Amino acid sequence: MKTQIILITAIMAFSYSSAQQNPSESMMKNYSKKIDSIVVHEKLKMNKELDLIDKNFNDKKINIDEKQKQRAEIASKYEQSINEKVDAQKSEFEEATREIVKDAVLRPRDTLKAGKNQLLFGLGGIKMRMDTDKKTPKDYLSSWEYSVALVGTSYTLKDKPFTFYDKNSDIKNVVFNSSSFAVRYENQLCGFTSPVFYRLGVAYRWDQVKPKYGQVFTQDNNALGIKDFTKGNLKETHLDNHYIFVPVDFRFVLNPKYIEYDGVKYLDNKKSQFSIIAGVYGGVRVASNIYNKYSNEFSNRIVERERLTHGVNDFVVGGKLGIGYAGFNIFVQKDFTPTFNNNANLTHKYGLQIGIELLNVNF
Repeated sequence: MKTQIILITAIMAFSYSSAQQNPSESMMKNYSKKIDSIVVHEKLKMNKELDLIDKNFNDKKINIDEKQKQRAEIASKYEQSINEKVDAQKSEFEEATREIVKDAVLRPRDTLKAGKNQLLFGLGGIKMRMDTDKKTPKDYLSSWEYSVALVGTSYTLKDKPFTFYDKNSDIKNVVFNSSSFAVRYENQLCGFTSPVFYRLGVAYRWDQVKPKYGQVFTQDNNALGIKDFTKGNLKETHLDNHYIFVPVDFRFVLNPKYIEYDGVKYLDNKKSQFSIIAGVYGGVRVASNIYNKYSNEFSNRIVERERLTHGVNDFVVGGKLGIGYAGFNIFVQKDFTPTFNNNANLTHKYGLQIGIELLNVNF
């Protein structure tokens, strides 16, 4: 549900943008407003006089012929007045027209304007660019980005750090059981044509761990373990770990494309490019809890929530490697420190994740 809300909010935010006007367009708009104001003002005055004629007719002070004659005279008077006042504004209209022609002939075409705001759908999810304020290629070389990733987390042995979904693990293997949300700043390294970028950010990660069928996590004698569930019919169980991370990434563009602007060559960061992402991260655990939902002979829905006090490390450090195209990223990240400490009676303690970024919003 959280991911759906984020997607809907981001799409609504993307759909709203304000157009930028050049000076000549602004002049023409001001001229149009003045003409509208003249017409409205004169028509208000005319309608007051016509209302007075109608009142005199209703009071039988004038006959129908006199009424029609007076109405025609008033309409002719205000038509002449409007034309005179509009003619007085001709100089402003001519100036605005000259500026529009000048812009069309002399001003270079804004090659960056097209596609400033983009919405792309792909196998990796949704990529959005909200770049209304960016004017030159240099502006596109730094940005803020919000990303949402769906992640599959498994746990490994210390001497087998890259064994995905080990069948011998005492933890259930689930394809997607975690998610992460990150806000990060990206900027270019080593000059305008460099294919290397760095990223700094803050991220939230939620890992959900499930024991194998019919078992639950328990805290007994200051130790975290897994045992068979005996209270009734187990419907759902998991252990949740919540982290705040500081990720540091480097992005290497594999097929850089370039653009020249005002005599300077830039890497064209608007183009869709293949990239390799490598980085490290460090985080602190902010909360952990055990959740069990079951039924028994007395109730169809019993929920137990228990705060975890033993068996999980408070700090996590790891590394990340990924590949991306146009904002759609697939990555693998490995926790160098164990998720579970010596107070956990578990065989597989080191987190290993594979994820895909579902949403990227670039500002």
